[in-house]
Amino acid sequence: MDSQELLKKVRKIEIRTKGLVNHIFSGEYHSVFKGRGMAFSEVREYQYGDDIRMIDWNVSARFNHPFVKVFEEERELTVMLVVDVSASGKFGTVKQFKKDVAAELCAVLAFSAIQNNDKVGVIFFSDKIEKFIPPKKGRTHILRIVRELLDFEPAQKGTNITEGLRYLTSAIKKRSIAFLISDFLGDGFDDALKIAGRKHDLIAVRLFDPREAELPQSGFIRVVDPETDEPLWVDTDNNSVRSRYKSDWETKVNSRKKLFRHCGVDDIDIKIEKDQPYIQPLVGFFRLREKRW
Repeated sequence: MDSQELLKKVRKIEIRTKGLVNHIFSGEYHSVFKGRGMAFSEVREYQYGDDIRMIDWNVSARFNHPFVKVFEEERELTVMLVVDVSASGKFGTVKQFKKDVAAELCAVLAFSAIQNNDKVGVIFFSDKIEKFIPPKKGRTHILRIVRELLDFEPAQKGTNITEGLRYLTSAIKKRSIAFLISDFLGDGFDDALKIAGRKHDLIAVRLFDPREAELPQSGFIRVVDPETDEPLWVDTDNNSVRSRYKSDWETKVNSRKKLFRHCGVDDIDIKIEKDQPYIQPLVGFFRLREKRW
């Protein structure tokens, strides 16, 4: 992708996603993701009804009059986008590839974060850590993230979710809001998920195409695993084959959901079957979480 085309795509995503942030997600992000606590703001003279536990005795003694400490919510957060950039992201049969939806979704989350003066960082992973963009604030930083999401070419094709989670746990020292964005086709990341979920407010976002959940009836078709390049011929006219495939998919989905619940990790499913498929799942997630809190 040349620089001119890339700039156009970045601008288009900025316009689309900022509009969503302003009109759909306004207030949702702020109300769901709380600050880290209360930070000292100032001292002022004691007023009737103030909590006596807040009296600053040193200042009160100095002025021979009671003063109280005033605190305000410490709103600044760090939002981490932990993004699977393996080759399976270059799959799509409806509107977009999974990687393109991931880019838009990350832009929505990033612009929501900077509206609240939060920092945003990104970890790209395949079967290794491909790139780390440390958390910062500001529109320029967010546009850099969007550019990378659109144009980044990973060195490896495979998936190792454990690597992404371990890097998050070691690189980000303070508690963050972490969105783990993947199709979750890999296995064996249970322990890393537990550890990351204890340290961070971790949300698993699963992207999937309808054709990954159910095979079409299209005769013999040749499919290729994008991560291993391994080809396979499948008889999709065979009802037993289609039924077994669908059953295996549902078993894996249910197993993932049980794992997320066991680890105390919230999860969002995004089915890529229409334009901007992440809107309803995100709104639903925000509202459900707000009720829970």
